Amino acid sequence: MNSNVLVLKDTLKRESGSKVQHGNIQASKAVADIIRTTLGPRSMLKMLLDAGGGIVVTNDGNAILRELDVAHPAAKSMIELSRTQDEEVGDGTTSVIVLAGEMLHVAEAFIEKSYHPTVICRAYNQALEDAIAVLDKIAMTIDVNDRATVLGLVKSCIGTKFTSQFGDLIADLAIDATTTVGVDLGQGLREVDIKKYIKVEKVPGGQLDDSKVLRGVMFNKDVVAPGKMKRKIINPRIILLDCPLEYKKGENQTNAELVREEDWEVLLKLEEEYIENICVQILKFKPDLVITEKGLSDLACHYFSKAGVSAIRRLRKTDNNRIAKACGAVIVNRPDEIQESDIGTGAGLFEVKKIGDDFFAFVVDCKEPKACTVLLRGPSKDLLNEVERNLQDAMSVSRNIIKNPKLVPGGGATELTVSATLKQKSATIEGIEKWPYEAAAIAFEAIPRTLAQNCGVNVIRTMTALQGKHANGENAWTGIDGNTGAIADMKESKIWDAYNVKAQTFKTAIEAACMLLRIDDIVSGIKKKQAPGSGPSKPTIETEGDADNEQILPD
Repeated sequence: MNSNVLVLKDTLKRESGSKVQHGNIQASKAVADIIRTTLGPRSMLKMLLDAGGGIVVTNDGNAILRELDVAHPAAKSMIELSRTQDEEVGDGTTSVIVLAGEMLHVAEAFIEKSYHPTVICRAYNQALEDAIAVLDKIAMTIDVNDRATVLGLVKSCIGTKFTSQFGDLIADLAIDATTTVGVDLGQGLREVDIKKYIKVEKVPGGQLDDSKVLRGVMFNKDVVAPGKMKRKIINPRIILLDCPLEYKKGENQTNAELVREEDWEVLLKLEEEYIENICVQILKFKPDLVITEKGLSDLACHYFSKAGVSAIRRLRKTDNNRIAKACGAVIVNRPDEIQESDIGTGAGLFEVKKIGDDFFAFVVDCKEPKACTVLLRGPSKDLLNEVERNLQDAMSVSRNIIKNPKLVPGGGATELTVSATLKQKSATIEGIEKWPYEAAAIAFEAIPRTLAQNCGVNVIRTMTALQGKHANGENAWTGIDGNTGAIADMKESKIWDAYNVKAQTFKTAIEAACMLLRIDDIVSGIKKKQAPGSGPSKPTIETEGDADNEQILPD
């Protein structure tokens, strides 16, 4: 290396080697410890204060980590894991952090013994392959159309959440919503787009039991002229537009020269004729309800109310898409291109109701809706926010089952089976990778151990008993009942997990642990903030020879 390499000390800070790996492991463990107590049905809640002074009370791993403000890059990447898990499968956000933290924790001993990170990662990847193979072996296929089984699964997956105290309510809502919007793609595949076609509308007031899934959509809008337009229409013909029903304003700096007084009237007449022409083209199809995403002028409103047509303006694009899916309409860009096939006739009822202080429009009782709204009622905003978070998780679990109808045992039983199988297999592995492989096998026990801790039972006794039952790999369904802390058969207790969620948890946790272990340099190019009024500071220049022993060259 050339000895005249200059290092700008002011802008470049560098840590390297095992010091960085230890730092990353410590940061990851710290993140895992924050949410460790939120795993399982007897978990603790966290109260989070946000920058605006608001509070969030939740035990959802992703919701907690989302609010954390951390500086360490490894901790940031751990938080990202939880978000990935939430986007991908919607559940297991706490498990993935706990497992990744444990994988890094057991690797620390090998870093101290000067094992190369690549060796540890190779062993971990081998362990991951074998763990997925064990999952495939113990997975149980179910019938998606058997509602009782699916309900049991969704309930057991969200049994760890705050809303589990309300019985089947959230699980029922989730299953109804996901089965409504499920679309068959052929060849036995089904697609369920939760984000696009399921809207959760939270309205404070009433009882939580009043929550329901609508066979259609609702949105926070009223008709344009409440006194003149109907607020209730049975079997409406619906036209959806995404163009304005008002006179087009001239482009920037448009000049119109009016010589005589009559010219002004001609100009106004042109505007009126333009709007009348549009309205005639729409009214030709005898609609009962016209909804547009853009503006709607007073004149157009007059023509519609005269024809007995209700109109709604400035609707969100996403809501318009949902109405189209629910009632079978096609969103039209230009009024002169409307066809009979574009009109939505699938809705049974259009109604505007006042709930609390707001007016809500309902397009419901649809024949075959492919979009729906979940109406949540409850005593307070905070409770509704937590119910919504839990509902999102429940809908994700339900979607996972529809896409891949396989179950694995919950309550830590899967992890114990994987751990026992990997321990046996580690005896056949030769070479230096044997020890990290065995450590990875032990790391899987972090999930049942944390469950036992959160139940308040004697952890050592419970874990020893469970390890004994799983030692030969036969009792794959023996785990911890998260409510009582007792050792139970997960089949009888109906404590299950979705195969997708478990597989994703293992993959994300181990791959992230490998990535963090392979970091041997953290280089920061962020300038330090200067004290006000100190003026620009000169960077101190060093030669390579001085860069190690931190001796600054004299000016």
